[in-house]
Amino acid sequence: MSAASRVALVTGANKGIGFAIARELCRQFSGDVVLTARDEARGRAAVQQLQAEGLSPRFHLLDIDDLQSIRALRDFLRKEYGGLDVLVNNAGIAFKTNDPTPFHIQAEVTMKTNFFGTRDVCTELLPLMKPQGRVVNVSSVVSVRALKSCSPELQQKFRSEAITEEELVGLMNKFVEDTKKGVHRNEGWPDNAYGVTKIGVTVLSRIHARKLSEQRRDDKILLNACCPGWVRTDMAGPRAPKSPEEGAETPVYLALLPSDAEGPHGEFLMEKKVEQW
Repeated sequence: MSAASRVALVTGANKGIGFAIARELCRQFSGDVVLTARDEARGRAAVQQLQAEGLSPRFHLLDIDDLQSIRALRDFLRKEYGGLDVLVNNAGIAFKTNDPTPFHIQAEVTMKTNFFGTRDVCTELLPLMKPQGRVVNVSSVVSVRALKSCSPELQQKFRSEAITEEELVGLMNKFVEDTKKGVHRNEGWPDNAYGVTKIGVTVLSRIHARKLSEQRRDDKILLNACCPGWVRTDMAGPRAPKSPEEGAETPVYLALLPSDAEGPHGEFLMEKKVEQW
């Protein structure tokens, strides 16, 4: 556990794709794997399950909606490892299609976790990334579909190479406000709160990759967003064609890009291939 040892961290890893990613990293990553979850009992149960398979992850509590929780994790990583080698931002939520919760509440709750929670984790943990570090933000192909359903004006903004993090935050907040006022359609937004939050994750990934290239070019940190596919999880349901293990393949591929890899960086990938944004 010295500062010299390497460490990989997966958020939202007590079940589903996050659990499958953590398991595969335990098998393939040369260093410690920290499995995080916002529910301590479920997180520790997941660790025990992997231990029963002969693997040895560590557990740390993390609720990405809680800044204090993120900062406690940051301090732990800094103290125990002197930084972070691999960060997989997997934690996220989605309402079921037939959920009766009003759309504006779905939009606000989903945005809080999927976009703002992920952004807070990046704000606190990206400065800890060691040279040749790897950052994987689990987005979704739904972000691409949602983007195509946005107005041409919004599409242009979200595809811009020059969009700033502040501008993106403004757009994500505007979507939530527009749903509250009942004007989101008129303002060019799709009827897909989850999709819009994942547009945010994909675009945030592009922005952060750009910043890393500008500020830490020599460190060769690679940061990408990806879609794991439609996976059989509590979130996506039992009819999905992929197992969690299959869903973990692209995130794990990106997490374990070799130290001399030049890319991908700042891209959106599916099935280990770069997709057009």
